[in-house]
Amino acid sequence: MADGMSALGLALAVSLGVVHVFAGQSTWITKIPQNLWTSFAGGISITYIFLDIFPELNQAQTEIERSGNMLVRYFEHHVYLLALIGLALFYGLEKVALRSRQRNQEMTGENATEPGIFWLHISFFSLYNALLGYLFRESAVHGLLDCIVLFFALGLHFLVNDVDLRQHHRRAYDRVGRWILAAAIVTGWTVGQATHFNEAVIAAIWALVAGGVIFNVLKEEMPEDPDSHFGLFTVGAITYAVILSF
Repeated sequence: MADGMSALGLALAVSLGVVHVFAGQSTWITKIPQNLWTSFAGGISITYIFLDIFPELNQAQTEIERSGNMLVRYFEHHVYLLALIGLALFYGLEKVALRSRQRNQEMTGENATEPGIFWLHISFFSLYNALLGYLFRESAVHGLLDCIVLFFALGLHFLVNDVDLRQHHRRAYDRVGRWILAAAIVTGWTVGQATHFNEAVIAAIWALVAGGVIFNVLKEEMPEDPDSHFGLFTVGAITYAVILSF
């Protein structure tokens, strides 16, 4: 049974990587108005934050408080500070990418980030994906349903992230970036398969990554009016809330 779950987990991790590799090349996604599927994905992701991430952060608080590691215990009353740090890092990264695009367009006429910023952005998102891949492996340990539910949420999350990264980096993302991000997910899963960190360390990692997830969801998956579609947002939120309630 354990081997079966490992094989399934690896297959799902590879499938998450495929989202990055082929999302921008798929014709079906371009036929659906972006505001429709991002609104639906936003409803699912916001529900995931409130019904899964926030409870996980509460559990992370408990795990860190039980830790004997002094460095980790420093955050025993500050697990949400770690989430805030994660959010702030990705906010700063987004601002750097936007300024780089503007500067590069003024200098060369190309609406894409400069090479150095591309590698900085991809490096951060590679680490982000690797950590999510590791946490995905941890989730698979808890059972098939948890694994599939997380896969569904992350798949939509990566799909929307892919659109944003492609807007920032254009050809560099299609040529190199998407492959690196896909490999990072599988690498994170493989590390999780081979190594199991202390529960308090996992909790601290989860809190840090949660801040990045929250920022990316709020930035990309809740389009501003008049582009957003409240009906599909609500459908996505209710659908995923029902799934998580089982």
